[in-house]
Amino acid sequence: MSAHSLPDSIVVWHSLEVDSALERLATNAETGLSHQEVQRRLQEYGPNELQETRGRSTLDILVDQFKNVMLLMLIAVAIVSGVLDLLNWQQKLAKGELPFKDTIAILAIVILNGILGYVQESRAEKALAALKKLASPIVRVLRESQLLEVAAKELVPGDVMLLEAGVHIAADGLLLEQSNLQVRESALTGEAHPVNKQASIHLPEDTGIGDRVNLVFQGTEVIQGRAKVLVTNTGMKTELGQIAAMLQSVENEPTPLQQRMDQLGKVLVTGSLVLVAIVVVGGIIRTGGFSELQELLEVSLSMAVAVVPEGLPAVITVALALGTQRMVRRNALIRKLPAVETLGSVSTICSDKTGTLTQNKMVVQSISTLNCQFSVTGNGYNPIGEFQFQCRKVQLHDYSELQALLIACALCNDSVLQQEKGEWKILGDPTEGALLTLAAKGGIEQDQWQSKLPRVSEFPFSSERKRMSVVCQVEQVETGVSPLTAVDPLISNLLKSESYLMFTKGSPELTLARCTHIYIGTGTIPLNEQQRQSILSQNDQMAGNGLRVLGFAYKPFSDIPPEGSDETSEQQLVWLGLVGMLDAPRPEVRAAVQECRDAGIRPVMITGDHQLTAQAIAIDLGIAKVGDRVLTGSELQRMSDQELEENVDLVNIYARVAPEHKLRIVQALQRRGRFVAMTGDGVNDAPALKQADIGIAMGITGTDVSKEASDMVLLDDNFATIVAATKEGRVVYTNIRRFIKYILGSNIGEVLTIAAAPILLPMGGVPLTPLQILWMNLVTDGLPALALALEPPEPDVMKRPPFSPRESIFSKGLGSYIIRIGIVFAIITIILMEWAYHHVQIVKGPGLDPDRWKTMVFTALCIAQMGHALAIRSNTQLTIQMNPFSNLFVLGSVLLTTILQLMLVYIPPLRTFFGTHWLSPTELAICFGFSALMFVWIELEKLFLRLIGKGHRA
Repeated sequence: MSAHSLPDSIVVWHSLEVDSALERLATNAETGLSHQEVQRRLQEYGPNELQETRGRSTLDILVDQFKNVMLLMLIAVAIVSGVLDLLNWQQKLAKGELPFKDTIAILAIVILNGILGYVQESRAEKALAALKKLASPIVRVLRESQLLEVAAKELVPGDVMLLEAGVHIAADGLLLEQSNLQVRESALTGEAHPVNKQASIHLPEDTGIGDRVNLVFQGTEVIQGRAKVLVTNTGMKTELGQIAAMLQSVENEPTPLQQRMDQLGKVLVTGSLVLVAIVVVGGIIRTGGFSELQELLEVSLSMAVAVVPEGLPAVITVALALGTQRMVRRNALIRKLPAVETLGSVSTICSDKTGTLTQNKMVVQSISTLNCQFSVTGNGYNPIGEFQFQCRKVQLHDYSELQALLIACALCNDSVLQQEKGEWKILGDPTEGALLTLAAKGGIEQDQWQSKLPRVSEFPFSSERKRMSVVCQVEQVETGVSPLTAVDPLISNLLKSESYLMFTKGSPELTLARCTHIYIGTGTIPLNEQQRQSILSQNDQMAGNGLRVLGFAYKPFSDIPPEGSDETSEQQLVWLGLVGMLDAPRPEVRAAVQECRDAGIRPVMITGDHQLTAQAIAIDLGIAKVGDRVLTGSELQRMSDQELEENVDLVNIYARVAPEHKLRIVQALQRRGRFVAMTGDGVNDAPALKQADIGIAMGITGTDVSKEASDMVLLDDNFATIVAATKEGRVVYTNIRRFIKYILGSNIGEVLTIAAAPILLPMGGVPLTPLQILWMNLVTDGLPALALALEPPEPDVMKRPPFSPRESIFSKGLGSYIIRIGIVFAIITIILMEWAYHHVQIVKGPGLDPDRWKTMVFTALCIAQMGHALAIRSNTQLTIQMNPFSNLFVLGSVLLTTILQLMLVYIPPLRTFFGTHWLSPTELAICFGFSALMFVWIELEKLFLRLIGKGHRA
């Protein structure tokens, strides 16, 4: 066998004749491959399974956590502190101080932050494992004319595979033979309707995956019929394999929050190193040598610890975790913590149609008889609704042709409508379920009419005939008159003098072509050409509105038609009418789409469904307007990446798309600077879900693959939940900015105070130890910061544009606020420090430590932050104007933190460990007085900005 006869990546199988495909694969449809040839091809192509590329190891993820620039600086501080303690451990022990406690405390914070980061990132990617589950373990194949059962991984291109109902297809293949084959491809294409397959046809090369009816695909399921299939692609060459390859090729980009925190760390560390250099160099110049180097190093250590907000990663993690809890209550499950904040930056939502924007339930919307067009109300499979003609409710007994049509819907049907736990569900095909619901809305119950007109024969649906027929018997009694016809004139009119009724449904054009009469009023009349054209026009109009249309007819018989006589029996039918159905939009989605637009978010529909259906739904929901362009998968396929990027901002509807198209659309939007959320539920959505800035999977209808590739899962599959989650994301980001202002303002005040001490008080030493600074950063800053993370949303949170993912964390005045407030903090504290230093020189006595001025500085800084926390809740409203009980956590954290700080001063063991000193009531009151100035300053700022009309959002 020559190499050219084997498959390659450019073969377009759906466009080949069966004989050409068999020749290309060097196989035989009747005998299959030889065992020797199977082994040779297994060596060449490998097993029929998805291959996984190696990701980051657990150790790599752990090591990466300690590459953060702020943690690296803290590690360096811990090392220097440890060396200094090692040099002076005897002196420390003599003073009753524990050596290495600063080093241990700093390293503990480093390890804690590293663990937090590791836990967030170490979620193993399970998307590929979920993909592998879709492969069937056992397959029936034909080899050397023998029927065998083999493991799915042993399939090779050229194998002849046999399919039947219930089988999960294990490889891609071309149909050789089929009988009534229906395949559920929703896992691959996202569309709920079973696909009727056809053998022995060839299609244009640009046919989309959803229309390749002569192919079957790995991971899909046979729900009806049987088939013989030529295996064309296995493993990573299958459509499922290509999705796996795309999934693994998508790299995880850092979220906006991660990028901003990285930027924040670099700014803080750079600023800290500059200040340290100034202090050390200035001290050496001032002393003329290195005599005070150790003291300068201690000052530098304290400054380095002060500048790093050690509690910030933990506070952000807790804030995001609290956000996830609130989102769960809104039916949004967050799989990756940073996604909570990332939602606040979303500018485009790319949404699948089926099950996301729609109910994933076919609903009949329109019925057309020759002279009347009825609309039908109601949602889902709930059999409650009205029939309306010219916007007025009608009574069915006034329209016998409508009644006859509903009876045909109930009887020409293989599905069952039933109620479970208060919810109406369908067992069977969704299209037939819609017909049962329609009939029940008109009072035509399937069970009742099946007992009145029991089925005695049928001509099942086939993809060639595109219709199905059922033959029902009307029971006769001894008098020769049916009790049914005696009480139901409608049935009598349909039957005439016959004993059997055949109901037919199917393609409107093909069914109408077999009709010679039409049922009107109480009888039948010959069908003329004008009426035929009118029916076809009605069909075109309904299809143009995005409806799936079926035609119905009937025929009376005196005897049961013989089996296999469908070609002759389905002739001279009597036309009943047209039924148009749609996977109806979710009722709440219209309001959600409008809220998206108010918030500056653009919704985009990306679906594998037909363009007319997609357009009708999009216009109905407000995603697009009449006349807007619809881009199909075949058109997109012909576009270059550059052309797509030029059009991506102009198109709101994409129809008949393939998996790689969804990925390209998301990438094109991202290149245009859009921040993209992608919703989906099928396997085909997984690469785009992973590529998107926020991947949103459906919790009810979603596949395991889509959920594992996503950042967020909608527990109720409700598009409106995305809007609620986006609002929560904006609130979380606003609160993160709020407590970053709070924490960093204090840190700058600490740094400037420490830097000023050796200049203003040459013999005073360092006012704050690293341990005391860690206490401030973790406890007195951390607890109120957590409380600020629970601040309720502002009223206009969904009336302003999304946060730009490229904006700096210091944008919109936040940077200037931090510097300004930090300087005010420092000025207030330095004035107190200067006074306290000279005060303790004057006020001496037994039990009064001359270093207690350091405790006054420490206490004042901590208590000042409490006033800051109360004032920072709003940028414009005065604290007295706000409801103090709208965030009780802030009040509670301020009270608790103040008590904890006083415990450090007045409980001896804590005083010894933290190196604080007892303060007199007067000294404590002075600390509180200076601290209150911080609160007063911020409130005066608000008044000033209000007077000049510059309320700010920092």
